[in-house]
Amino acid sequence: MEKELVTPGEIMGKASSMKAGRGVYVAAHNNTLYASLTGRPSIIPPSPDSLDQRPTVEVTGHKAHGAVPEPGSVVIARVTKVMARMASADIMCVGPKSVREKFTGTIRQQDVRATEIDKVDMHSSFRPGDIVRALVLSLGDARAYYLTTAKNELGVVSAESVAGATMVPVSWTEMQCPLTGQIEQRKVAKVA
Repeated sequence: MEKELVTPGEIMGKASSMKAGRGVYVAAHNNTLYASLTGRPSIIPPSPDSLDQRPTVEVTGHKAHGAVPEPGSVVIARVTKVMARMASADIMCVGPKSVREKFTGTIRQQDVRATEIDKVDMHSSFRPGDIVRALVLSLGDARAYYLTTAKNELGVVSAESVAGATMVPVSWTEMQCPLTGQIEQRKVAKVA
């Protein structure tokens, strides 16, 4: 199994002597293991306490995919557009891992904060360019993931003032420019 690269459909072995791992499937008609993607094969020995002592064969894709947002994951996103009822953002990180593809998120008015939802002003919560920490609610529609900032630790983590300086949080609804002293409204994340 020292092959550099395998392609879909290549025989990886017999199911009688190996188990199918990621990137490998078993064809029931001939009990043979086949690669299901292009990548590098590897054999993982069974754990000593396992009842099934067959090794597992896996194929790791040659293009290692970056992180993908999924419901319940915390993401870091850059706000791109703020409208009356929602804000759009480009997701940059999922947990500690950066994304390799472009994922768009939408923060709807009702998902900005947990209290006084009907009084939320999107323009006093976010501005284009703000970096926000948000939680993925759902896959949303075909264009974007639905994100929420309705927890204390979620919201704007970094913002630039009109003067171009990185603003400092002064409360959970305000950030201040260190150069001019001007205060701007934001939905600020409580950073521990």
